[in-house]
Amino acid sequence: MIYQTAQDWRAAKAKRVLLFGMSGLGKTHVSNLLRDSGGWFHYSVDYRIGTRYMGELIADNFKREAMKVPLLRELLMTDSVYIASNITFDNLAPLSTYLGKPGDPARGGLPFAEYQLRQDQHRTAEIAALLDTPHFISRAHELYGYDSFVCDSGGSICEVVNPEDANDPVLTALSQNLLLVWIEGSEASTADLIRRFDRAPKPIYYQPEFLTEIWARYLDQNEMAEADVNPDAFLRWGYAQVLAHRQPRYAAMARNWGVTVTAAEVAQVRDAAGLADLIALALERR
Repeated sequence: MIYQTAQDWRAAKAKRVLLFGMSGLGKTHVSNLLRDSGGWFHYSVDYRIGTRYMGELIADNFKREAMKVPLLRELLMTDSVYIASNITFDNLAPLSTYLGKPGDPARGGLPFAEYQLRQDQHRTAEIAALLDTPHFISRAHELYGYDSFVCDSGGSICEVVNPEDANDPVLTALSQNLLLVWIEGSEASTADLIRRFDRAPKPIYYQPEFLTEIWARYLDQNEMAEADVNPDAFLRWGYAQVLAHRQPRYAAMARNWGVTVTAAEVAQVRDAAGLADLIALALERR
């Protein structure tokens, strides 16, 4: 870790952290607080994925749908309209929409083979976006004069690294440049995440082997063909299993590569000074 003790952390002029954990526990909220404080550069991994690495795929998907409409087809073929995603740090819907859900096309689903292809595209993009972090640390300092830096990682970071491998290339690159901070949920916060997801299921990235396993199990238990699957029903069924699958991977990342704070503690953070105090406490507890 680049900060070995709370004293190291407090004394550092350049405070650099990567926040990780399940979506919905405060990563982006805290990152926005830090950015708004005026002294921190905010790097969003999901935004980088959706613009630099999957932006063309997302736009082409919009165009593919537009080409089904005669009026829009004519306008596209004559370069009379321009179609692009309006992705932002706080609105990642274009990326989620492209990632999609497997199942019945009539209910908005994708054939499973196409879904796997998009999952693989996301994996490649996420690894690349994470490895871009050191470049953006340098860029933030050299161009804008920012010493402090927060990397707002996606919830699936634990699925694209091996936290038990001391030579994992992504975690090695990250830990050499930032302090990795896990926002750990409680049983209550996990139950709340499940309730929120149940109300509005959203596309999610899965580790390939895990996805293959739960997809086969869902088809078997429900005795149905791929094309008959209700996409939202599958996502709801699998979400709690995703949380359980990720928890030990997050824990290993924190144990081997960083520190842990709780979602309840993060909820009390109101400014950059509050986060600095919380991370100092996490280093003391380690």
